[in-house]
Amino acid sequence: MTQTLNSLFSTAINPPALYDPTPNGYSHVVVAPLNARWLFVAGQGGEDQHGSLASGFQPQLQRCLHNLRIALAAGGATLQQVTKLTVLVVDHDEARLSLIASALRDAWADKPAPACTLIPVPRLALDGMLIEIDATACVGPNQTTERAA
Repeated sequence: MTQTLNSLFSTAINPPALYDPTPNGYSHVVVAPLNARWLFVAGQGGEDQHGSLASGFQPQLQRCLHNLRIALAAGGATLQQVTKLTVLVVDHDEARLSLIASALRDAWADKPAPACTLIPVPRLALDGMLIEIDATACVGPNQTTERAA
């Protein structure tokens, strides 16, 4: 199935010969247009603006997505312009996968989700850090966005 992420720039493709990744909050393939502007967002963790980590996996996951929105806005993009996510998870298990899938489905709502890779890791940069999410976003040549301060 092919869905347009945003009619001005990217297309999500979930080939019928592959399983449907939609319940897990991602798409198999995202095709971006020529002449796009690319944003590469470093891994966003579960810390606040002062560097304090939220307590527990779910609060860190929510903070990661909050921080991701802030970083994207600073570059003139939104979640709907994200083409690829990489999710790093400490102590990965099915329960955490379920929380991540639910959060990604909620974040992208009825819009096609980006391509995504989840990587279990033994630890992240900070003691107590449980999840980190980086993103690649594509702003199409005909799109205008305001940059957040």
